Amino acid sequence: MIGTVFRSEDVPAEDRFDVWREQIDPTRPSDATSIHAPDFWATAHLMEMGPVAVMSVSALPTNYRRSPKMIRQSDPERYHLTLLLDGALALEHANRSDVFSSLDLHVVDSSHPYDLRATDDRQRRAVKGIGIDFSKASLPMPPDRIQSLLGRRLPGQEGVGALLTEFLISIGRQAETLQPCDAPSLGTVLLDLVSAWFASLVNAEATLPPETHQRVTAERVQAFIWKNLRDPELTPTAIAAAHHISLSYLHRIFQQSPGEPVATWIRNRRLEGAHCDLANPSLHNRPIHAIAAYWCFPRASDFARAFRNAYGLSPQQHRSQALSEHVTT
Repeated sequence: MIGTVFRSEDVPAEDRFDVWREQIDPTRPSDATSIHAPDFWATAHLMEMGPVAVMSVSALPTNYRRSPKMIRQSDPERYHLTLLLDGALALEHANRSDVFSSLDLHVVDSSHPYDLRATDDRQRRAVKGIGIDFSKASLPMPPDRIQSLLGRRLPGQEGVGALLTEFLISIGRQAETLQPCDAPSLGTVLLDLVSAWFASLVNAEATLPPETHQRVTAERVQAFIWKNLRDPELTPTAIAAAHHISLSYLHRIFQQSPGEPVATWIRNRRLEGAHCDLANPSLHNRPIHAIAAYWCFPRASDFARAFRNAYGLSPQQHRSQALSEHVTT
């Protein structure tokens, strides 16, 4: 499992809301208040994923207010993007007011005051969502281009927005089974999706040079590959058709970013998945050939050869070494 889990029932009732404020502060630095504080309930799973932090949250209605004074005292220069899964929220931010319901997305900037609250905080009903926290410097666009996106409902039902929504929901569902070695790659893909989506929303792509267009397309393709990585029918031809581009164009953009052939990139990501599963103590009874097949290596001999070429060990040697280290720790 990646990250840490908070459950309010693990904390004495009188301390729950104060501990919750401490838990939420790293990703949403604000003054949190709730009429449910005396008998508060919440769960959260914080996952550090390389360039981003992802937090899956279910909590009783809480108001989050970031004041100008708080900004003057400390500004982490970060964006916080939220996918609301259940409940209703109202936001005042960047001279805008808007309301959000299930599957709406919104983004706030830590450099601007905001007031986020449940539309009806009297109900003892949990608000659920997934938030992404990342630095402004990690985006390829300056803050003034993002300004128009702040404080309003953002469309996530089509294009890259839909892909981002599906990816976030998948992370939330798989949070308990994801391994630490998955985190950096997943975080990079997630940030690439956010960057491509923001660029499309502010029409930034129209002013970008051709090589940047290619990089954005490569990011979309990589996200598609990650989503379908365990599909044995995932081939360069199928990927090109799904994105309405030619096979030669697909190969060309992959040579520039990430810098290796499409089929090689897919194989290496599958090998990384198998490498992670072989080291997972909870999967120690699963046969190596079953793990290989799960990662689309139907022939055990081909898998063993590719694994040794990539890691310098046989799958069995890697599993034995990883599990013995786990026992000693």
